[in-house]
Amino acid sequence: MIDTLTALMGGFAAAVSPVNLAWALIGCFIGTAIGVLPGIGPALTVAMLLPITAKVDPSSALIMFAGVYYGAMFGGSTTSILMNTPGESATMVTAMEGNAMARSGRAGPALATAAIGSFVAGTIATLLLTLFAPLLAGFALNFGPAEYFMIMALAFTTVSAVIGQSVLKGMTSLFIGLGIGLIGIDAVSGTTRYTLGVPELFDGIDVVVVAVGLFAVGEALYGVIYRGADATMNRMSSTHMSRADWRRSMPAWLRGTLIGFPFGLIPAGGAEIPTFLSYAAEKKLSKHRDEFSPNGGPGAIEGVAGPEAANNATVTAALAPLLTLGIPTSATTAILLAAFQNYNLQPGPALMQTSGPLVWTLIASLYIGNVMLLVLNLPLVGLWVRVLRIPTPLLYGGIVIFSTLGAYSLRQSTFDLMLLGIIGLMGLAMRRYGFPVAPVIVGMILGPMAEKQLRNALSISQGDWSVFVTRPLSLALLCVMVAVLVIPRFIRRRAGALPSR
Repeated sequence: MIDTLTALMGGFAAAVSPVNLAWALIGCFIGTAIGVLPGIGPALTVAMLLPITAKVDPSSALIMFAGVYYGAMFGGSTTSILMNTPGESATMVTAMEGNAMARSGRAGPALATAAIGSFVAGTIATLLLTLFAPLLAGFALNFGPAEYFMIMALAFTTVSAVIGQSVLKGMTSLFIGLGIGLIGIDAVSGTTRYTLGVPELFDGIDVVVVAVGLFAVGEALYGVIYRGADATMNRMSSTHMSRADWRRSMPAWLRGTLIGFPFGLIPAGGAEIPTFLSYAAEKKLSKHRDEFSPNGGPGAIEGVAGPEAANNATVTAALAPLLTLGIPTSATTAILLAAFQNYNLQPGPALMQTSGPLVWTLIASLYIGNVMLLVLNLPLVGLWVRVLRIPTPLLYGGIVIFSTLGAYSLRQSTFDLMLLGIIGLMGLAMRRYGFPVAPVIVGMILGPMAEKQLRNALSISQGDWSVFVTRPLSLALLCVMVAVLVIPRFIRRRAGALPSR
C-alpha cells in the first residue's frame, strides 16, 4: 500500500506539470464537445488524433486521450437531457428521465446531478483502479463465454421487465431490437442475414442511427403531432439541486458506481449494460416510482444520477484490464491499446515494471481530469438550460437537423438518412402506443454479442447446454435473472391476496 501511494504521488508530480495539465484540459474539452455531437464517438476521435500526436511525449498524449475518453461521457449527457438526443449510446438511459425532467422545467437539476454524479463515480472508480486494478482484472479472467452470455441475458430480462408499464410490451421492444441487431453479415458463417439484398445493410445498421432515430426524431415527431407548442418545454425553474435532490442523488451515485465499476473490467458490452441495470435498480428502489417517465411521471432524478455514475465508473474501470492485462474491453480502449503500441509500449503485467512512472502519471491525470470536467461542466448548467427558452417548434426543428447531421456524419450515406426517417416513424408509433424504446437499443447492441457468446459456450461444451448451470458464476447469474422475473410477480400476487383492513 505504501509503495502504491508513493508511486501515485510521483505520478501526481508529473501530471501537474504545466504541459501535462494543458494536454489534460485539451482532452477534456475535446471529449466534452464530441460527447455533445451524436455520431462522433471517443474511439473515432482518438483514432483521428493518433497521427497528430505521433511526435508528442507519450505521457502527454495518453493523458489527452484519457481526457477525450471520459470527457465524452460527460458531454453526452447534455444533449440527452436537453434534446433527447444521446450523444453517446451509453447516455440513452439518461435521455429517458433527463429529458422528462427538462420538459417539466427541471433541466438544471438534471444537468447538475449528471455532472456531479460523473465526478463522484469517476473519482471513486479511479481510487478503486489505483488500489485494486490488478486483483480485479485477474478476477475478470474467470469469465468465459457462458458467463458473458448470462450477463447479457440478465440485461435483457432486467431492462424488459422494468422499463415500461407492460412486461409484454417491453419484451416486444426487445425482440425488435434483437431482429435489427441480426441484420448484416453473420460473424461466424459469413453469410448475409435479413439484408433483403441491399448492399448498404451488409455491415448492419449503426446503433447511433437507431438511437438517434428512436429517441430524437421520434420524440420530435411525437412532440409536433401530439404536444404542439407545449409551454412546459420552455418553462425553467432553478438551475441548482435542492436538498431533496441531493438526498435522492447521493445513494444513486454510489449504487451506480458499484454497478458500473465491475462491468468495466470485463468485455461485456461497454457501458450500456451497467447504465440500464443501474436505471432498473433505481426504479425498483426509489420511493418516487410515480415520477419515472415510463410511468407517466415528470422524470425522476435518481434515473439520471444512477446511470450517469454507472457510465463513468465503467469508463474508468475499463483502463484496469487494458493497463494490467493488455486486454481492451471497448472500442475506445482498443484504440488506446494502439496508441500505447505506437510508442513501443505493450500494456500488460510487465507494463508497471517497464513503464511504471508513465502508468502512474496517467492514473494521477484521471483524478485531475475529473476535477477539470466538473469545473468545465457545472458552471455551464445555466447556459445549457437557456436552450430550453428556444420556441418549441424551432427546438424540434433543431433536433431533427442536429440528428440528421449526426447520422450523415457516420458514413456520409443518404441511405442512413432514409433509415433515420423510417426509424423515427417507428419511434413515433412506439410512443403513441406505449412501447418503450430503450429495450430496442439493448437488444440491438447486445443481441449479436449474446449470440456470439452462446455459440462459443456451446462450441466449447460440444453442444452441452448444462454448461450454463455447471459453472458457478453462470449459475449465480441465472438465479439472479430468474429472481428478477419471478419475485416481483410473487410479491404482487401475495399483496393482492392479502385481505384489506
